[in-house]
Amino acid sequence: MTPVPLTRPDQSPDERRETIERADFPASIPALLDTAADDVPDATLWEFFDEDVSATYAEVQRESRRIGAMLAGQGVTQGSRVAVMLPNIPEMPLAWLGLARLGAVMVPVNIRYSPRELDFLLGNARAELLLIHEDLTSVLDGTDSDVRTLVVGSAGWRDACAAADPENCPETGIDCDDLMNIQYTSGTTGLPKGCLLSHRYWLTTGMVNAWRDGRRFRRILATTPFTYMDPQWLLLMAIYQRGTVVVGRRQSATRFSRWLSEHRIEFCLFPEAATKQPPAPHDADNPVIRANIYGVRPSAHAEIEARYGLTAREAFGMTEIGSGLYMPMEAEDMVGSGSCGRPSPFRETRIVDDAGHEVPEGEIGELLIRGPGMFQGYHENPDATAEVLRDGWFHTGDLFRRDARGYHFIVGRKKDMIRRSGENIACREVEGVLRDMAEIEEVALIPVPDDLRGEEVKAFLTLQNGHAADEAMVGQIIDYASRRLASFKVPRYFEFIETMPRTTSFKVAKSELVKARQDHRIGAFDRVEQVWR
Repeated sequence: MTPVPLTRPDQSPDERRETIERADFPASIPALLDTAADDVPDATLWEFFDEDVSATYAEVQRESRRIGAMLAGQGVTQGSRVAVMLPNIPEMPLAWLGLARLGAVMVPVNIRYSPRELDFLLGNARAELLLIHEDLTSVLDGTDSDVRTLVVGSAGWRDACAAADPENCPETGIDCDDLMNIQYTSGTTGLPKGCLLSHRYWLTTGMVNAWRDGRRFRRILATTPFTYMDPQWLLLMAIYQRGTVVVGRRQSATRFSRWLSEHRIEFCLFPEAATKQPPAPHDADNPVIRANIYGVRPSAHAEIEARYGLTAREAFGMTEIGSGLYMPMEAEDMVGSGSCGRPSPFRETRIVDDAGHEVPEGEIGELLIRGPGMFQGYHENPDATAEVLRDGWFHTGDLFRRDARGYHFIVGRKKDMIRRSGENIACREVEGVLRDMAEIEEVALIPVPDDLRGEEVKAFLTLQNGHAADEAMVGQIIDYASRRLASFKVPRYFEFIETMPRTTSFKVAKSELVKARQDHRIGAFDRVEQVWR
């Protein structure tokens, strides 16, 4: 049995990496839970604070077996695909764990999906059954799917669960490489792709996040939807730690710092939007040991640590790879550097040019990652799989550079570049600079075709409350950008909008911005001509 804790603070990051990579894996996710329940049966595994519901390890073990027995009675067997469309309530992780006991596959469904999106997912995943919350059933009125449905929260659901005997949950021989999820990525273009994720994938991701820092995180916050990756691995991280995952119904920038204080959180994923809130007396009244930050403006990093009294460290991951890079807690000198850190345990990296050759230190290329416990490919999409998985290496599509100490710095998306008069412009860099301006809430850059320069840069902007979207504001933005960017990087066109279009995972949907207008000069302020077009 893997010891708890597995690693220690007095080990170096490299020593902790070696310890993790040598550790024995549980046979499956149910085996991980069962071992923990035997170890700490009366400890609290989860608290759903909006529901005012908690459960011990022993209770989760029993109820996941009950759900498994009930679903087996509905014909779910090893390999069955079951779509689950639930908000952040205990039935969501219980369904995941119950299906895992049967060797079945969960297909998480975003609760904001339209009938069209739900139809696509059910058909593409070949789902045999849909578990849907009673408050969401109106979406079924517009679907063409004939997939059998169980309504969670209904009298029928409650009766079926009450009648199921946990002792009758089938004991399925599950291999570590058996499929556990078809996890759909939202992407910013095209239809979602279903990532095939095994028990090994989840065991690896949970173990790495639990032990790479050598700390005990006894209370772990999860407030993004359980249909996304993060709450799933946060739950497993808690199980490895014998800790408690503290779950909210939905993310809230306005309440986030209060949650850290009220629920005595020790590990969280810190949303940059929380820093836009007015300072509050409770901001630093928390026991947070580590806060993961993703893509936070380098200039805001030290401010987050000072204001909230915590250690914030960058990390980089994707649905396809799990944990890819992380910044060790010891790396205090890297605060504000913008680096995502070094390879996580079980991960190797390369940075290559378009021909696949490794680039010299400090130069920019595409980040490639490999290692055990990554995704098995895209469901029924061999062409997309072959495009990103080559010779065992996953091609992230992200541009990075690496310094002499092995720290990785993200530059932008490979396809999110603008080429203006022969100069390559990384949208991420310019967007980050503009977001640092106090008056700007969000920014997104797109290319605009141009006969002279090939492409020009256009910035879509949303402003903080109380600021006027007028020519004077454009002048302030141009002045701000011109003092911080090379002249060729300063956008030519500026357009103010009320809100940014979003994908279902809340990324800015640049494809929607592009499609909104045929000529993107129209409606924008032209910096060169000094006119609104």
